[in-house]
Amino acid sequence: MITVLVVDDQPLVRQAVRDILTDSGDIDVVGEAADGHEAVRAVATTSPDVVVMDIRMPHLDGIAATAQICAGPSAGTKVLVLTTFEDDEYVVAALRAGASGFVGKGAEPDDIVRAVRTVHLGEALLSSAATTALVRRFVQQHVPRDDAWQDHGLDRLTGREREVLLLVAAGQTNQEIATGLVISTHTAKTHVNRIMTKLDVRDRAHLVILAYESGLVAPRR
Repeated sequence: MITVLVVDDQPLVRQAVRDILTDSGDIDVVGEAADGHEAVRAVATTSPDVVVMDIRMPHLDGIAATAQICAGPSAGTKVLVLTTFEDDEYVVAALRAGASGFVGKGAEPDDIVRAVRTVHLGEALLSSAATTALVRRFVQQHVPRDDAWQDHGLDRLTGREREVLLLVAAGQTNQEIATGLVISTHTAKTHVNRIMTKLDVRDRAHLVILAYESGLVAPRR
């Protein structure tokens, strides 16, 4: 079972998310929290696999709570941001705080369940709206320097690893990478894990950010 903590300041939203996840059959909601402070305390006591985190909440918002969770003793807990605010400011801030995924509250129930499962597996990807916002941010504000590769450690990657990183940045799963490169899924996963270790990145969502920051991937205008 995947253990989950649901964090949102609206009781009806928490109940709806709890019901959606519980009905999946393989997810156990071990607790709820109404603000960031409660979330940090609940993570410390329940050690969930995944936190489904709202952004805008009183006392301590979801971004600050995510940063505390991901930097603390429960750093192995994954954070999936579930919010109505999928613009570039919130997407970038949440990911930099350590969030592993980003999905909108307008998503279908099955999409939310799938997002929890993928975050738990370390294959977190962003919703289409969040990805668009992230790329837009880089198009508008980011111009990589010639030495950005060294800054981000891409010079430590092998040619095959850079190839795999490009595919991860394009949103491909391990299975899709394996099919495209004619390798096993296990080998694809091994490549991705080695890349994350070499670049000191916690998950795939952050590999996407690094690929854009380093200039390995150029956003389409």
